[in-house]
This record gives sequence, C-alpha cells and structure tokens, in this order.
Amino acid sequence: MASKKNARGHNAGTKKDGKHVGSKNGKKGEGLMGSSFFTWFMVITLLGVWTSVAVVWFDLVDYEDVLARAKDFHYNISEVLQGKLGVYDADGDGDFDVEDAKVLLGLKDRPVPLDSTSAGRAEETVQPSEEEPELEPDKPVVEEAIFSNVAQENAQPPPVASEPEEEAPEQEYTADDSEGQEYYEQEIQAPDPDPEDEVYGSQSMDVESEIQEETTEAVVDAVPEKEPQEEDAAGLSEPEPEIHLAAHTEEEAVKAEQTQEEADQMEIKEKKKTKEKAKKMKPKLLNKFDKTIKAEIDAAEKLRKKGKVEDAMRAFEDLVSKYPESPRARYGKAQTEDDLAEKQRSNEALQRAIKTYGEVAEVPSAPTDLVKLALRRRAERQQFLGRLRGALVTLEKLVQLFPDDVSLKNELGVGYLLLGDNKRARRVYEEVLSVAPDDGFAKVHYGFILKSENMMAESIPYLKEGLESGDPGTDDGRFYFHLGDALQRVGDKDAYKWYEIGHQRGHFASVWQRSLYNVDGLKAQAWWTAKETGYTDLVKALERNWKTIRDEALSVMDTERGLFIPEDENLREKGEWGQFTLWQQGKKNENSCRGVPKTCTLLERFSEATGCKRGQIKYSVMQPGTHIWPHTGPTNCRLRMHLGLVIPNEGCQIRCANDTRYWEEGKVLIFDDSFEHEVWQDANSYRLIFIVDVWHPELTPHQRRTLSPI
Repeated sequence: MASKKNARGHNAGTKKDGKHVGSKNGKKGEGLMGSSFFTWFMVITLLGVWTSVAVVWFDLVDYEDVLARAKDFHYNISEVLQGKLGVYDADGDGDFDVEDAKVLLGLKDRPVPLDSTSAGRAEETVQPSEEEPELEPDKPVVEEAIFSNVAQENAQPPPVASEPEEEAPEQEYTADDSEGQEYYEQEIQAPDPDPEDEVYGSQSMDVESEIQEETTEAVVDAVPEKEPQEEDAAGLSEPEPEIHLAAHTEEEAVKAEQTQEEADQMEIKEKKKTKEKAKKMKPKLLNKFDKTIKAEIDAAEKLRKKGKVEDAMRAFEDLVSKYPESPRARYGKAQTEDDLAEKQRSNEALQRAIKTYGEVAEVPSAPTDLVKLALRRRAERQQFLGRLRGALVTLEKLVQLFPDDVSLKNELGVGYLLLGDNKRARRVYEEVLSVAPDDGFAKVHYGFILKSENMMAESIPYLKEGLESGDPGTDDGRFYFHLGDALQRVGDKDAYKWYEIGHQRGHFASVWQRSLYNVDGLKAQAWWTAKETGYTDLVKALERNWKTIRDEALSVMDTERGLFIPEDENLREKGEWGQFTLWQQGKKNENSCRGVPKTCTLLERFSEATGCKRGQIKYSVMQPGTHIWPHTGPTNCRLRMHLGLVIPNEGCQIRCANDTRYWEEGKVLIFDDSFEHEVWQDANSYRLIFIVDVWHPELTPHQRRTLSPI
C-alpha cells in the first residue's frame, strides 16, 4: 500500500515536476510565443487601420495637396498604386485615393457606374470641333503695350538695342511712345511745351478683340476680374474734406457711397456685352485647300502653342515652302515669328512678322476673317514698334476692305489720334456715331477730342455715356481721368465720384493719386520731408546755394531773349506761367546751362536729379492773377522739389491732396506730384521757384536704369 501511495506521490511529484521541467524545456513556452506573435500582429494591424481612419476622418493629411504635388513632379499616382491598391478602388476611378477611403469608411456613397452607352454619349458632348485649329489669344493689345505697361516695367529685363527704323527710331524691343505719350506730357504734367497739336495716347484698345472674343465663351470667362485696390498705407484713398474745391461736402460723402455700386453695375454691363460678342459665330480661318492639309497645320500649331517656337518655325516654314498658296500656313508662320520676337526681344524678328502678316492678305482665296485678323495684328505690331504711319496705312486698307465694320473705323480713328491728327479722327468718330449712335468706344474717343479742343461741357456727356456703356475699350483710366478733369473745370462736384469709380475699377491708386505710369508698391504720400527722401545732401546744397541759383535765373529772365517759355499745356485757368528747362527726361539742355553755369555745375553732383528720366529740372515763374487747375503728374516714380527763389509776402500757395502749403525763399518743399495738386498766385508781383524732380527713393538701381523716360 505504501508502495502505491509512494507511487502515487511519485507520480504526482513527477507531474508537478513535469510542469516545472516543461516550463524549462520550452514546450509550453512555444505555445505562449506563438500566441503572443499573433496577438501583437493583430494589435499592429488594428493600429494601422485605425490610424488610417483617423488620418482620413480628422483630415490630418491633405491628400489633395499630396496628389497635386505629385502631379507637379509628373508622377502618375494612379499607375504607381494601381497594382498594389487597386483592389481597394471603391469609386470606380481605377485607383485608390482619399475618395476611396471615404467610401470604405461610409463617409461617401459608392458611385453607380455608367453604362458604356451613356458614357460614350458623355464623351461625345465634350469633344471639340475639328473643323479648324484653335487659335490662342495673341499678344497683349498695342495700346496697353504702348501706354499701360509702366506698372510692370520694373520686372522687365534691360532694353535691347537695335538699329534705327525708317519711320521711328527703335531703341529697344518695346513700344516707342515718343509720339503717343505726348498728350500726357501736355495734359497731366508740365514739361517743355510742344507746338504740335495735342496728341492722343489715352485709350486701351484691343485691335483683335472683335475676332478673339468670338472664338470661345470660355476664353471670356477665364479672364480674371479686376478687383478694387485696397486703401493705401497713407490712408489717402478716401476723399478728404474740402480745402478750396469743396470737393467732399456732406452731400459729396453721400454720393461717394453710391460709387461702388455704380462701378459694379458698369462692370456687369461690360461683361454681359463681352459675353454676347463671344456667342457670335466662330471666325472661318481655313479655305478649301487649307482643310485638306489641316492635319499638318494642326501639328505645327501644336508646337507653337506648347512654346516650342523654333520647332514651330521650322514646321511653318516647311509648310509655306511646300504650300505657298496656303494663307493659314503663312499666318501660322507670322504668328511664330511674332512669338520668336517676344522670346528674343528682337525688333528684327518682329519686322519679319509684320511683313508676313501683310503677305497673308495677298494670298488668293484667303478667308475674309483671316485677312481681317492678320491685318489687324499687323497694324498693332506696327504701332508697337512706333511705325505709326505704316500702321495707319494698314488700318486704312482694312476700312476699305470692310467698310461696314464699325470696329475697324474706331481703330482707324485711334490711328489718327496717335499721329496727332485730331481733325481726321474727329471726322471718323462722327461718321461712326452717325450709323452707331450708341457705340461707347466712339463716344469716349469723341469726348476726348472735344475736351482736347477745350470744349469741356460738350465733352462730358460723350465721356460719361461712353464709360456707362461698358463697351470693350472704354474701361480705361484715361477716360475716367478726362471726365473727372472736365467736370472739375466746369465746377461739377461729380468729378470725385468718377475718380472714385476709377479707383474702384483699379485704374487709380486712390482718389487723390491718379497717375497712370506707375510702379507698384512704392510709398505713397502727398508731402515728404528731406529725411524721408534720403536726399538730404541735395536739399542742403539747394538751400545753401539758393541765392546763386536765384541770381542766375534773374539774369536769363529776359522776355526779349525768350528763354522763359510760356506754359502751353492747358493747365491754366487764367494768368501767365513760364518755365526755363535745364534737364528733361535725364538729358541736359546744353544751351540752357550755358546761361546758368553755376547752377548746372552744382546739380551735376546729384544723379538722383540729373539722372531722373521721368522728371525735369527747371525754373518756373508765375505772374499775379494766375490759377493752375487741379492736375496730377504722369507717374509715381518721382518726387518734386520746389526751392523758393522770389516769393511775395502773401497770395501764393500750393495744395497737394488735402494739404495746402506756402513757399519760402531759400527753403525746399517736397511733394509727390502724382497726387492732385493746384496752385494760386494772387500776389502783387511774380513768383519764381526752382523745380528739381528726383527718383522715388524706393526705386531700385535696376529700375532707375530700365524705366522708360517720361
């Protein structure tokens, strides 16, 4: 019995020991490790799943941004993931993305696939017409190129020199605005007078808009809207209380509240008219022969649109050589030469393009729309080069070929204005208005002509109705400027309402600062101190030597010698105002400096003044009883210094924006003449000052070198 018990006890102990030994030999441990491995695998898996859920649910990662970045680097995310994650495609687009994750999480319904028939129909509805190759919108319009590009000039590379032209010298691949901008030198600022007629340079006419806007409505919708500019840092964008004009009474303040709504209505009207034109029939650019070689033309055009200008040039040259009777191939060659000129900034290439555009119209059986498009572009590029008479010949030819096209007559009128032939331009616009009395483009230009003839009251309704029409080419800062100016001169307080609308439409920096040749981002304030300009050395030199400067001026103030030229810029309401110029557009007048040698020697030490291509250095004498109308300078790129030389005790004052100040002998006043300013001389004797323009201190050396003269 004992042995049995012992046996049991032994067995029991063996079993117990077995457990212990079993734990040592690892048999039971194997089971535990297998279980642990599986458990940890599940935990990690679940953590991964719920991390993905959290990422999508709480938008911890912007998958749309990731996908967009991948596209920027030309990676095809769908192809990379399709083999690995295609099984999780839940929305049927062929890959796994954030939308699929949202479907799997129940955040989005699973889409129902279209059947092949409906899908086929959907594709058919979006296929473009294959009749003709799409033409991309061509270069910026000529008037913008000639008269509106100053705000971006600081971003342009240095000018490229070229050989002189037959009709106008070409200094660089840019607009030669020596003729076209003359008007602004007369009406907006006060440089040396020009004996010629007032020259137009104030419209923004798109010479291809009539055809380009018809190509597709989508192009119109793609044009960004102009947004009103924000109030400048100096807080001068809002009209201020009156000083002399009573410009901003309580009644004016109430009217000012309506200007934004009126500006919005004008913009809506303009967009509506533009879209209506876009709905017209697409121009026909291929004749029967060109349709047979359409594939070859399309291939060359595709290269041009992709920016492969050299390849496109070879392709179109081959086409013209192979098919000399093809007007469309020749037009493509002209466009490519045009693109090449832009790319190389080459006048020579542009002249070749102008020649080829003219050849298009000479090809027999050239489609009417193509002839019109080619000649319009030819005239535009001729104007860009300053070949204004050549452009006028082209425009006259267009009017002869298409006598019923009012838009071409409008462009012809602009051509005459650019040459200063206001009489012929007036006849053209009178003819247009006789057959199209509601043509807004003709109205604003006719109003401009009347104003240039000092017919202020008569010009106002044409300018106003033209702007209110919203017609293409009317929404231009120059017409807001001239309407406001005309209203001011007849004593109508609505002038500031129109200045405000012009500001809201983005044409003026503020109601007060209405210059049109601007560089963005420059500090804007009406009055400056010498310290603020950084030109303290110049100011000190002028004030220390003011008597020498005065005495030399008095020595040349001889009416018989005629050195002080009467102001002839239509800025005077009454009185007499003369000037004697030493530097103009950064160029020294040697003859004038021989009369005042000490003054010129003094100034040659200060390049900020003598090198200011957008300003002048001159004496200014004003007789008693003179009033200078409120006006603005043409650019925000300069500041103007006035050194008092002979100042009567009382009666002489200058207002800039809403602040009126007075000259003192031997002291310098500094203001920004791009802000509205006005002068009164009600003393008993003449007032003599010395005017020195300097670069705006925030312009970089590169900008000072490359900005065009004004």
